[in-house]
Amino acid sequence: MPEKTLFTSSTNLPPLAARMRPAALGQFAGQQHLVGKEKFIYNMIRSQSLFSMIFWGPPGTGKTTLARIIAEAADAVFYELSAVSGSVKDVREIIRKAVSHQSMGKKTLLFIDEIHRFNKSQQDALLHAVENGELVMIGATTENPSFEVISPLLSRCRILRLQSLRDEDLNALIGRALEEDIVLSGYRLELPPEVRQFLIMSSGGDARKMFNTLEIAVQLARGKDPSGTAVSLNKEAIQSALQERALLYDKDGDYHYDTISAFIKSVRGSDPDAAVYWMAVMLEGGEDPVFIARRLIILASEDIGNADPQGLVIANAGFQAVKAIGMPEAAIVLSQVTTFLASSPKSNASYMAVNRAQKAVRDSGFQSVPLHLRNAPTETMKQFQYGLGYQYPHDKEEGFAEQDYMPEKKPDGTLYRPKTHGYEKFIFERLIRHWPERYKE
Repeated sequence: MPEKTLFTSSTNLPPLAARMRPAALGQFAGQQHLVGKEKFIYNMIRSQSLFSMIFWGPPGTGKTTLARIIAEAADAVFYELSAVSGSVKDVREIIRKAVSHQSMGKKTLLFIDEIHRFNKSQQDALLHAVENGELVMIGATTENPSFEVISPLLSRCRILRLQSLRDEDLNALIGRALEEDIVLSGYRLELPPEVRQFLIMSSGGDARKMFNTLEIAVQLARGKDPSGTAVSLNKEAIQSALQERALLYDKDGDYHYDTISAFIKSVRGSDPDAAVYWMAVMLEGGEDPVFIARRLIILASEDIGNADPQGLVIANAGFQAVKAIGMPEAAIVLSQVTTFLASSPKSNASYMAVNRAQKAVRDSGFQSVPLHLRNAPTETMKQFQYGLGYQYPHDKEEGFAEQDYMPEKKPDGTLYRPKTHGYEKFIFERLIRHWPERYKE
């Protein structure tokens, strides 16, 4: 048996993630709720049908790969367009080619990465072609498509939710890479089980991140002995690879979750310097400013809440301003909102309240509404005692009527537990006056 060729890091090859991209559905890892036997994509490929779809899910879950597999199985002409760099002119040119292909009995599949970054005019340019079947479109997004994809286009697409890969999926991918990859299979690679598990854990369900980390770790380890084929990886090698990879912010969404996590935790931790630094990292890396503005709205409710109710007002105003003016001036707006929220008093009481309430509903089911809380617009309803005994709070002192608003089967404990700082201190003091048993210290 001839010896395998040893490829060095200088060999002009695509990255490991690209080399390991499967060409058929049988090699595809994860997403069994879509690609498993008798599931939607499996049946679509088997029946040689094509539908316009939007793949919604985290990075590294196989959105691009799945689109390529579908196009190959359907024998369709495949075009790929990035919403970051694509234009209306690009879309119209692909549609023109699709019409030509259609006249020759050939299907066309257009894959649009990060479709949430397409503006309205770009999305409008697709509508007619998608509706009349000139081309099939598959869009990919890490964002909820209902926020940024226009309704007419959304109504013409099937939305499929992709999930982060499971540990067993990632473990199988590592095994396949070590055995089949043209580079890695040429080494005597030692990857102990605990190191392998650490690599999987650090990837966060992102196959592309895992492959990139593994490839960099191997390159760093080989740097100590470039001519050798024996490569041993430990946790320190994986950590070094993660740190080196983190220096390159991937504006296409591959690693933006790591940076947005640092950003969110800095705001939550009341460190405006760190928060504005991570915000600058994202903007310099080409992150969509609207994405950052949307996260700030969530932060304003989840981590500040009623400790400073102005937080949500300012975050929402910032979101509208960012959409209206765009970059580079949007950075000023984002900095104002970020530093305000980071400097504000913090409370997650509202967030925890809805979590407790939802758990109570799930645990006990939907409870009957007490008769005194039911509306009685007709005489018949009044005869059935709807609204009987209800006390109108505005007729009482301080606008408070002491009556029971809960269902007969009450949730355990207090749902909303305000903090005793910021504006919530005022809220707490009012509530403890009116509900002393519920809010006793």
